[in-house]
Amino acid sequence: MNPALVWALVALAVLIAAFLLFRILRAYFRLRGKRLVTCPENQKPAAVSLAAVRLARDSALGKPPLRLSECSRWPELQGCGQDCLQQIEAAPEGCLVRGIVAAWYANKTCVLCGRPVDMSGELVGQVPALLNPERQTVYWDKIAPERLPEVLQTHSPVCWSCHIAETFRREHPEMVADRPARW
Repeated sequence: MNPALVWALVALAVLIAAFLLFRILRAYFRLRGKRLVTCPENQKPAAVSLAAVRLARDSALGKPPLRLSECSRWPELQGCGQDCLQQIEAAPEGCLVRGIVAAWYANKTCVLCGRPVDMSGELVGQVPALLNPERQTVYWDKIAPERLPEVLQTHSPVCWSCHIAETFRREHPEMVADRPARW
C-alpha cells in the first residue's frame, strides 16, 4: 500500500475524530447545569438537570431528544411526562440558573460597600452573595434553585469581599474591632 495514502487516511481519521470530539464537548458544555422551569403539574418552579453526558455523546451523530437526569420534584413524580422539556427547548439559555442569577446581578451594586457586583470571579471561587432580611449574607449557589425566584425578590446583592468580611464578623465577633471612620 502506498505510504502517502496511508498517511492521508490516518489524517482523515484524526480529523473526523477531532470533529466528533468537538461536537460532543460543545454539546456537553451547552447542556450541563441546573435549569429552572415551571412544573406543568403544579405551576411552581422546579430545578432540573439534563442528562448532559448521554445527550452529548448521542449528539455526535445527530440531535437527540432532550431527557432529564434530575428534578427537584423527584422521586415522587419520577414517572412524569417531562413536559417541562418544552420550556428548555424554547429557551435553552434563558432557564439556566446561573444565567438567571447573572441577569439579576447585572448593573446592581453591593448594598454594603456600593461597588458593582461582579460575577466574573466565580471561576476562582469568588461567588457573589445575598443579604437576607435578617441582615445575614449567604452565597446564592447555596440556595435551592427552585427557591431562587422568591429569594431574589426579598434579598439584596452583596459582593464577595463584603460577604467574606460579614461571615468573619458573624463567626468570630471576638476578633473584630469596629472603629468609626475618620474622614
